[in-house]
Amino acid sequence: MKKSQSGAAALTAALAMSAMDVAAADYKKNPFTLTYEGAITENVAGQINIHPVSYQLNGLKISANVYTPANYDPKQAYPAVVVAHPNGGVKEQTAGLYAQRLAEQGYITIAMDAAYQGASGGQPRNVDKPQFRTEDIHGAADFLTQYAGVDKNRLGLLGICGGGGYSLAAAQTDKRFKSVATLSMFNSGRVRRNGFADSQLNTIQERLRQASVARAQESAGGEVLYSGDANLTDEQIAKLPFEMYRQGYEYYWRTHAHPNSTFKYTTSSLLDLMHFDATDQIELINQPLLMIAGSKADSLYLSEDAFAKATGTKDKALFKIEGATHIETYWVPRYVNAAMEQLSAFYRRTL
Repeated sequence: MKKSQSGAAALTAALAMSAMDVAAADYKKNPFTLTYEGAITENVAGQINIHPVSYQLNGLKISANVYTPANYDPKQAYPAVVVAHPNGGVKEQTAGLYAQRLAEQGYITIAMDAAYQGASGGQPRNVDKPQFRTEDIHGAADFLTQYAGVDKNRLGLLGICGGGGYSLAAAQTDKRFKSVATLSMFNSGRVRRNGFADSQLNTIQERLRQASVARAQESAGGEVLYSGDANLTDEQIAKLPFEMYRQGYEYYWRTHAHPNSTFKYTTSSLLDLMHFDATDQIELINQPLLMIAGSKADSLYLSEDAFAKATGTKDKALFKIEGATHIETYWVPRYVNAAMEQLSAFYRRTL
């Protein structure tokens, strides 16, 4: 008991220190509610600018931010990149950071909130179905390829965490994407089905039963049930079995919190998530593929598995950021710089 309490206390202290270290990453202090360090605070002529936009996708209003490079001229032709956010994340967090950093490299980029999530439309809130998340990526391509100055023949895709898994699925068939990259890829279907690190194989049928009950209750007009508790104490966080989840709570609920971001998703979504797998038909990807993950990430096995199965492209690479965990690739400057070095070279060559 004493050891557990000591561990919780240590985590609490670590969280407090981390929060102080990145105190400036406060959405309340940014006019665009961006949470990341170095975020744009105002649009200045001749510099990188951010453009909040919205568009319709299958009857829903999608909220997004478009980033344009310095000295942007809508009459010119620029390469462009769609950036898909992590599970539970929103466009103002790490997806925005990488979109902004790519804009610094001369790309027009878009970071959008998934349908039913963030500031985008859709009821009930926080539905997390693979077909919707994949359609979000197709829809972002629809919008961005019609944006002034975008060269539709030089469109790339970057998916982060869960957005990485859905990007693999989208790129299988959407050949508008000339190249695809993932960062800390999270195969949502496999993890929701088997548990993280395949730790819940013995409860698959019970969890499917629970999801079926949730669907029946929801369809009958009853209360919408949610999975993914987002209101944990520091002591509860300390007891989580995987570092990705412990650091994830720190990122999403302490240092880079945003009111539109939540871990919760409708339990009925599991009916769709649990028979999805980001690597199904992955051999259809024939575009250049770059997968980036931290060498110390406990999610690394997901990128390694997908990379091995991506046999349809001869132009592929798996880059491991030395010393980085999954969540640290979202915001730690030296790891973000390492990822950007790889992404810059990759998109420069393929777009």
